[in-house]
Amino acid sequence: MPTYHAPLKDALYLLNDVFRMERFNTLAGFAEVTPDVVEAILGEAARFCEQTLQPLNRVGDLEGCKRHEDGSVTTPRGFREAFDLYARGGWSGLSADPAYGGQGLPGTLSSIIQEYIYSANFSWGLYPVLSQGAYAALKVHASEELKQIYLPPLAAGQWTGTMNMTEPHAGTDLGLLRTRAQPQEDGSYQITGQKIFISSGEHDLAENIVHLVLARIEGAPAGVKGLSLFVVPKYIPDENGNPGLRNALQCGSLEDKMGIHGNATCTMNYDGATGWLIGEEHRGLPAMFVMMNEARLSVGVQGLGISEVAYQNAVSYAKDRLQGHAMGKPRDADSKPVALMAHPDVRRMLMNIKAFNEGARALLVWTALKADELHRSPDAAIRQAADDHLGLMTPVIKGVFTDTGFSNAVQAQQIFGGHGYIAEWGVEQFVRDARVAMIYEGTNGIQALDLVGRKLPKDGGRALKTFLSEVGLFLAEAEKDAALTIYTDPLRKAVDDLQMATLWLMENAVEQPEHAGAGATDYMHLLGVVSIGYMWAMMARVSHENIQNDTGDRSFHEAKLTTGRYFMERSLPETQTHLTRIRSGADSMMALPADAF
Repeated sequence: MPTYHAPLKDALYLLNDVFRMERFNTLAGFAEVTPDVVEAILGEAARFCEQTLQPLNRVGDLEGCKRHEDGSVTTPRGFREAFDLYARGGWSGLSADPAYGGQGLPGTLSSIIQEYIYSANFSWGLYPVLSQGAYAALKVHASEELKQIYLPPLAAGQWTGTMNMTEPHAGTDLGLLRTRAQPQEDGSYQITGQKIFISSGEHDLAENIVHLVLARIEGAPAGVKGLSLFVVPKYIPDENGNPGLRNALQCGSLEDKMGIHGNATCTMNYDGATGWLIGEEHRGLPAMFVMMNEARLSVGVQGLGISEVAYQNAVSYAKDRLQGHAMGKPRDADSKPVALMAHPDVRRMLMNIKAFNEGARALLVWTALKADELHRSPDAAIRQAADDHLGLMTPVIKGVFTDTGFSNAVQAQQIFGGHGYIAEWGVEQFVRDARVAMIYEGTNGIQALDLVGRKLPKDGGRALKTFLSEVGLFLAEAEKDAALTIYTDPLRKAVDDLQMATLWLMENAVEQPEHAGAGATDYMHLLGVVSIGYMWAMMARVSHENIQNDTGDRSFHEAKLTTGRYFMERSLPETQTHLTRIRSGADSMMALPADAF
């Protein structure tokens, strides 16, 4: 059976040593969280995930969810009790606004805890995370009356949230949505239509479920410009804000899925259900994008979470499993088999995963801190820079983390050999669960197109220019220490590849947009590996200084330096391949007629 231990020490290293969290103490909620408080919060979250959620992971996979004749859904054994503990522990409102019942602590802590949750129990983690996205969308765009009704119970974990976009005929192309909203005299709307693939659409974990639904008001313009966003609760709140009358909506069916069996993925039928407009008419997509961006970052964390738990179990197996003999040593009747860990190719796979996990975790924390700056800084310039960063990195974190997370789960399975294909070891579940993260909240191809087509040219390329400028300043400073050149030299070459790829797209994709489409995924991964390389160079400098100053755990910092060197030698050169592919353009890709496939 799989095991899991939250990487608490690594998170504290990033917060305290690499990014120096105390630098953000001017932001609301940061001054209260001293290093001791942070360690206590993350430590308690780690215990909850290790002791409560992880043992339920296999249960959820085997039992799945059950839909009953009345449309209600029950979750796997133990899920409800775990959710009660989560809500009572205050985890739902950890970073929510105190004005609406939250604790107001840094969102960065919530992002770190999300990784622990997804590693421990991916399916269970989908229930609370969508509530955070619904909370965010309502807080930014809803009227104060709606905020007072919905935000406190969402922050308390009494109610949960969902996102309703996809319809049977409309996935990525939201302009095709047909769900209708008919205005009523009392200011509400009647919502009629069907939504599919709705995660956590119906369950028994909370008192109420708050559905955020994209629909088209009668007479609205065609396409995405005619979409509006509505809050449609399972139970209509009464005059005291408590769940009242049952609304006219129901789970029509549960999807039979490859993975995440413990999460209720529903087809939701709305039959004149009562809903209330969020924000302005025909401005539903910008409001929904608040939730979508939250969700996309969270999905990226899912890729990291699965990669981490798969890695931990592969390491344990590689240390225990005796197989084969050491390379380069005489083999005779008396020689004994060695642990898998002794074989270079097994080491290759483990180092690939380890180097990604630790670098990606740093990129996650850096970006989470930027999100806190965006939402909490009084300085408009800081908020603008943070927003630029999030726009640039959101598709990278969603796309690269989930592509690589799935690949890493497969590599971990490979280390198990035949046992990796057998269910009782648990690693095959990691592979099945990880696969969905590459698909939902916008497939990774869509993330790449969003990056190249929208985020890259936005504001004259300001976000990328800022990123490149920051990396350049870092390199200029770090290169003064000769001991760091094994990290800075490869990073500089990789940055050059990124700049050349960007220039090529600027010069060629405008006249022939297919070049952008052909190179988008490679560009996303190129930017991703450069960003993680930058994180490794930062960590190398910090760990080198700690060793020089004889502070902290020397063996921990030595391991950081070695893992970082591996990333620079074995992963960062991928930028050259991505650049070559981008420069090849779309000609050969688009040359074959369709009937030749």
